[in-house]
Amino acid sequence: MARAAALAVAAALLAGCFGGAAGGPKPAPLEPLAQAAEPRRLWRASIGGADEFQFSPARVGDAVYAASRAGEVVQLDSADGRERWAVSLDARLSGGVGADERTVAVGTDRAEVLALEARDGKLRWRARVSSEVLAAPRPAGELILVRSADSRVHALGASDGKRRWVYQRTPAPLTLRAPRGLAVLGDLVFAGFSGGKLVALSVDSGAVRWEATVALPKGATELERVTDVIGDPAVIGKEVCAAAFQGRVACFDAASGTQLWARELSSVTGVSVDARYAYVSDEHGAVHALDRSNGRSLWKQDRLAHRQLSLPLPVGGAIVVGDFEGYLHFLARDSGAFLARAPTDGSAVRSAPLALDGGFVVQTQDGGLYALAP
Repeated sequence: MARAAALAVAAALLAGCFGGAAGGPKPAPLEPLAQAAEPRRLWRASIGGADEFQFSPARVGDAVYAASRAGEVVQLDSADGRERWAVSLDARLSGGVGADERTVAVGTDRAEVLALEARDGKLRWRARVSSEVLAAPRPAGELILVRSADSRVHALGASDGKRRWVYQRTPAPLTLRAPRGLAVLGDLVFAGFSGGKLVALSVDSGAVRWEATVALPKGATELERVTDVIGDPAVIGKEVCAAAFQGRVACFDAASGTQLWARELSSVTGVSVDARYAYVSDEHGAVHALDRSNGRSLWKQDRLAHRQLSLPLPVGGAIVVGDFEGYLHFLARDSGAFLARAPTDGSAVRSAPLALDGGFVVQTQDGGLYALAP
């Protein structure tokens, strides 16, 4: 699929989901909240904007890492947002940051991956993969795992950037141009693909351990049959969960790929989980909480319709979700009732909120970094 065609189908489908097309569904107005709590701002920082891409921060220990389209990468103190180091790379970045104790990794839409030293931001290496990198690279021991937009997973050496293995599969004729990342659990890496497939690979070799179906394509046209597993798979305990656009949300046994449950629900951001529930923002802007043991619906909050919601994040007794106007909405974990609302800089919150000790941080499309506590 040529890049132009992928862009066209992404624009058509997402405009329909989000009400971005002329004459499409209008975003729900924000009603005043009675007896709303006041979220506490922990800190605020800024970095360059994202353009049309989606940037997400990463946290390792007491450090938060963030990047921008212009090539800025920063390390901030997670407690107060104080800048520890900042570098400006000679590259146009195209997605979020991946990090561990030693390495910070970013990617570009020119099929490059750059690895920096976590201690000071010094460039360690830059390497090429097969196509643009829209999702954050994922450090895994001695490897940096990279998902490229052409349905490949690349394993690069963390020390030198040399290729260790590549997993490849044929993409569907039409696919969403959106971040589809990776999740690691033990010696397995999980990746979702077009056609509704979720695959578990060996971290060491890239060999397929199992393949499962999140959802099957349906419909008479290629547009109707777009069924991409979207976002990052969510891992917790011995389970991995994933969501597909125009498909389902499903959870599987991480070791065997045996399906534990599935529920018809379409998402453009993926699924998040905690000890009891799975959370999904559907394509129409409703937030759902599902019982993680069987997929049964527990509550649905539909008063944010067509507000282009981010992936929800559970934080204590609240669920936090961002929208296209930069508002952060706090919902009660057990009922979905509105608890609070907080503005940011007025630009969209596309990426999922990132958990901090006692709170979370979000990165807006204009480059604002806001850390709050519910």
